[in-house]
Amino acid sequence: MYDRLLNLASSSLAKKEFKQESSNLWVEPYQKASSWEPCEERKVQSNPGKSVKSNGYILVSANGGLNQQRVAENYFVSVLKDDISIVKELPPHMKSMEVEAIGNQITDADLVKEATSADYIKIVLPLLLRNGVVHFLGYGNRLGFDPLPSHIQKLRCKCNFHALKFVPKIQQVGSLLIKRIRKYSVPPSMLDTHMLGKFMENKEDHEEAARGSTKYLALHLRFEVDMVAYSLCEFGGGKNERKDLKSYRESHFPLLLDRLKNATYISPPDLRKLGRCPLTPEEAALVLAGLGFKHGTYIYLAGSHIYGGNSRMEPFTRLYPNVIIKENMLTPNELAPFRNFSSQQLAALDFIACTTADVFAMTDSGSQLSSLVSGLRTYYGRDHAPTLRPNKKRLATILTENGTIGWNSFEERVKKMIQQGQKAGIRSYGRSIYRNPTCPDCMCKHQ
Repeated sequence: MYDRLLNLASSSLAKKEFKQESSNLWVEPYQKASSWEPCEERKVQSNPGKSVKSNGYILVSANGGLNQQRVAENYFVSVLKDDISIVKELPPHMKSMEVEAIGNQITDADLVKEATSADYIKIVLPLLLRNGVVHFLGYGNRLGFDPLPSHIQKLRCKCNFHALKFVPKIQQVGSLLIKRIRKYSVPPSMLDTHMLGKFMENKEDHEEAARGSTKYLALHLRFEVDMVAYSLCEFGGGKNERKDLKSYRESHFPLLLDRLKNATYISPPDLRKLGRCPLTPEEAALVLAGLGFKHGTYIYLAGSHIYGGNSRMEPFTRLYPNVIIKENMLTPNELAPFRNFSSQQLAALDFIACTTADVFAMTDSGSQLSSLVSGLRTYYGRDHAPTLRPNKKRLATILTENGTIGWNSFEERVKKMIQQGQKAGIRSYGRSIYRNPTCPDCMCKHQ
C-alpha cells in the first residue's frame, strides 16, 4: 500500500545503521511520570476498618479473558484479607441452593456493565439480604465507570496492581522467555519483580552480566482476522480480500450485520480517515522507522495469527528482520502445558513480554492486553518504561500524503504524534484506572 514510503524508510535505516542510536528512544520522555509511585510502601489500605457484619455471599463467574489468567488464588486472598472476606466455597447449608431458580442470578440483562455503585445497592443488595447469596454470571469490566466512591477505586487499584499475579507455572516459563530474549542477565526491575517474582532473581555471574543485555521493543500488533473483519475496513487486498472478510463476518458477526442494516453507511476510506481501521504490519513498521528505531532492533511480536500471514508481514520484516515470537524462544515441550488450556494462557506469555519490555508499542489502545500492559508500565515503570500509542486518525492523515511527503517531514510528524500520546497526565474523569492509574486513589505522588 505504501511502496514509496517503505523505500524511503529502508534508505533512511540503511544510512543510520552505523550511526549512534538516540538513547531517547528507550527512555520515558514524560518527566512527570517519575513523580508518581505505588503506594504499597505506605501501607495504604483501600478500606480501613473493614466491617465485621456480612450481608451474605457473592459468587462471581468471571468471563474468561486475559485478566482472569493472572489469578494465583492464595496470593489474591492474602493481599486482600484486610479489605474483604473471601471464602473458597459456600457453607454446607447453601451448597444445594438453586441460585438461578430463586432469582438471585445476575447477568448483563439484569445489570448493565455501566451500572454505578448506587445501582448495585438498589438492585443487588435486596436480593442478597433476602436469600443470603447472589451469583454474578459472565462478570467482567464492572464498577469501572465514574463516578465511583474513593474507597472502591482504591480497592480496584489494589486488586489490579497488587492482588492479581500469574500462577507460578506461568511466571516460570515467562521468566525463561524474557531471559532468552535479553540473552544476558540484568538486575530485575520493579516491573520484572512484580510480574515474575523469584523467577527473575539474578543468579548469573558478574562477567556475563557485564556484557549487557539485549534491549527489545514489544509490539502488540492487533491484526488478526476477527479484528480486521469487524473493522469493515479494506487493506489493499482487492476483491478476494473483500469476499474473504465478508464471509467471515457472516459466520462470526451476525449481530454486527443486523446492526449495519439500520446504520448510516461509512465507506472504508472514510473509516480510515476517522481512525477506525487497525494498523497493518506495514503501517506499524513505518511508524517505528519514523521514530528512528534501527534496522537491527529486536522486536517481540505479540498476538496470534496475523491476517494474511507471511506475505502481509513481508514489508515489516524487510525493515525489521529481528522479529521474535514466543514459539521461536521456547521449545515445544516448554509450550506444551499451555496448549492444553485456552489460548489465553499463551496470551499470558505475550502479556509478560510486553509488560517487561524496554519499550512497548501498541496498534490498538482499546484492546484489553494493551490497556492492562500500559497501566502496569505506568504503575511500576517509573520513568523506565516508555509506551508508544499511535493516534490512528492522525496517522491516517499523514499517510494520505504517502505519494508526496518527504521522509524528513514524515519523521517529524510521526515523532510529534507519538510524543503527544505519551503525555499521560493525571487520570481524567471517565478514564480507566487500569489503563491510567496516575491519580490519588491509586498512586502516591512524591515531590
